[in-house]
Amino acid sequence: MSQRATRLLHLLDELRRRRKPVRGAQLADRLGVSLRTVYRDIDALRGQGADIVGDPGIGYQLRAGFLLPPMMFSAEELEALVLGARWVASHADPELAVAAGAALERMTGVLPEGLRLQVETSGLFAPQWHAAEPEPWLPALRRAIRAGNAVRIHYRDGEGRASERVIWPFAMAFLAEIRLLVAWCEMRGDFRHFRADRMVWLEDTGQRYPEQRHRLLRRWNQECLQRGPR
Repeated sequence: MSQRATRLLHLLDELRRRRKPVRGAQLADRLGVSLRTVYRDIDALRGQGADIVGDPGIGYQLRAGFLLPPMMFSAEELEALVLGARWVASHADPELAVAAGAALERMTGVLPEGLRLQVETSGLFAPQWHAAEPEPWLPALRRAIRAGNAVRIHYRDGEGRASERVIWPFAMAFLAEIRLLVAWCEMRGDFRHFRADRMVWLEDTGQRYPEQRHRLLRRWNQECLQRGPR
């Protein structure tokens, strides 16, 4: 990536982080360039389709919805995207694996020739050496998390004890050997962690649980990370 393209990428990143207009002088100071360069780069980004509102002396703001041009990825960012997609393709459930492959193909298809060759010949791989049978519940759990729906499950813990409960799933961790679901358990009135491979049966109730997912995530971070999973 050229020095100018890198500079434009950093300017976009600065604008994307801001929720309020930022003055050109502040951008110049953050990026270590002249104010004139900031004005010229903003004009260049506008020419590429970035919806940047504002004027000198007032401030600039990037409106939501701008899609980053593919040539604006750095070499490290491309490697991260390729490795991430390949990891999902070999470690996630079949539906997510197919989606990862399709996303990588779509991204590769719009890259300039040089960057496309860099992706296609990437030496970064994420093979699953000990292939395990994917848990059949993962697609349903991912959809429930996405929709914010309560789920009824039959679960068997590590000591073989069975239980039936209604949970509010809001996060899932893809660990090396297991998939760990994070949820609010109505029966316990507390956060609980469930291994997907110990679920005997589940049903998406189709009913949204009463709390927003981001609030559950915040509470879980505050209350549970210090005491560890239970």
